Amino acid sequence: MTTDTAYLRRHYASLSDEALLDVDETDLTQDAKQIYDTELAERGLTRQETEGGDDPSSTASPIDRAGDRKPDWLGAGAVVARFTPRPGLDTTDGALEARDALEAAGIPCYLSTLWVDPPRDTEPKQELRLMVPGNLNFEAESVLDKEIFNPEAETMWKAHFQMLSDEDLRAMDLQLVFAGRKDWIERVTRAYEEELKQRQ
Repeated sequence: MTTDTAYLRRHYASLSDEALLDVDETDLTQDAKQIYDTELAERGLTRQETEGGDDPSSTASPIDRAGDRKPDWLGAGAVVARFTPRPGLDTTDGALEARDALEAAGIPCYLSTLWVDPPRDTEPKQELRLMVPGNLNFEAESVLDKEIFNPEAETMWKAHFQMLSDEDLRAMDLQLVFAGRKDWIERVTRAYEEELKQRQ
């Protein structure tokens, strides 16, 4: 099978830095790997993905579990959540909580570690990526919203409401505040029902 090098050059050039770093190198042919590496070099990006401490400069990650293996679907998987530590903030617990939520919902998932060397940063950044099979990405995102991110949003809203005066709180129009989310639900539902009708 031949590699369309011209297409690959255009494709990799069109990706954002984040999307380019998300490419799974294990699925690339030799020609594609050379084009990919060239694009990384031109942008000043480097990456090394580790599972269980393959990076000699790192120790075993707390996300690793005995018997963990890369699932067959990983090459076509979708990233549903990223956890990047910031100064004074360890996101490992959040990543583990998100993984547990997906597993409890019966959604296959895999938590991997991505080491990124930013062009202007001397320290590599470790990003935890929670991945699921590509056909389950929307379901997984919904589970994470319900179990992880919505409770966080509730806390933020509570703090916001507490800061409002009595007058501003009573004047707040929740129908208007959440009109966009309601419209999103209606549009997705309509698109799903229309697709069902077409297939019947």
